[in-house]
Amino acid sequence: PFRDDESKQAKPASRSKATRPLRARDPSAFDPLSQEPAAFLEEEASSSDPEDNSPQRQPTMASSSLLTAGRSACKGLLQQTQKSFLSSSAAAASAPLVAAKLPDLPYDYAALEPAISGEIMELHHSKHHQAYVNGINAASEQMLDAQAKGDFAAMSKLTKAINFNAGGHLNHSIFWTNLCPKRDYRPPEGKLLAKINENFGSLDNLQKQLSAMTVGVQGSGWGWLGLDRDTKQLFVQTMPNQDPLSCGVPLLGIDIWEHAYYLQYKNVRPDYVKAIWEIVNWKNIEERYEAAL
Repeated sequence: PFRDDESKQAKPASRSKATRPLRARDPSAFDPLSQEPAAFLEEEASSSDPEDNSPQRQPTMASSSLLTAGRSACKGLLQQTQKSFLSSSAAAASAPLVAAKLPDLPYDYAALEPAISGEIMELHHSKHHQAYVNGINAASEQMLDAQAKGDFAAMSKLTKAINFNAGGHLNHSIFWTNLCPKRDYRPPEGKLLAKINENFGSLDNLQKQLSAMTVGVQGSGWGWLGLDRDTKQLFVQTMPNQDPLSCGVPLLGIDIWEHAYYLQYKNVRPDYVKAIWEIVNWKNIEERYEAAL
């Protein structure tokens, strides 16, 4: 143990506040179309003493060379990126647009009763899903026009509309096939059932976990059973709004937007989610699972 006088001498010298590395600004604040590449690098906040002229405060030849090289490389990368982007935009603008289409349901609107009423299914499919299809088609056409004109401001705004409507179209297209009439229901089998038991302990545990997460979504969104492509493990996840499942392969989705259940279940969301399990098309989910392996 140190004596008091020794411990005082043994204290390590504090790092000079004036010695600070270069760091990148928040990339989200960097607009490559309006800022100079050199502005992307900045020195961290200096010492609180503005009169500090210590050697640590003075730029060295090495740091100046590094900054110059960084600026030059950043400028070259920006120019290359702009050329590539404009080239790809021109090619996209000249390519034919593949329009999204509302998929037919594999059953009648009333086929999922009593779990989901025919009235809800008709509105959900023919009105809400159709609106996402119309939205993605309209936004895609506008995007092609904006690309041809080099209107980057319009392209930025349209990206949000495309993401939202494309997500709605994709999610619902999966959702319809995830369901089946109650008379056709059967529990999962084979490889999928074995994986469910391995990852969740039992089918009942999976249903409890996914139900609790889905019911707990704040506002609108989706509950998902997914497959991690790398680990080949199943997981449950919720996504807000119409965001697709981005962290794995979607196998089973539960739509928790109010238009999916409110006419029948009012504000009792748990009853709707409980009823969904009576019409899950496990055959479809097994096919998705095996295709993703």
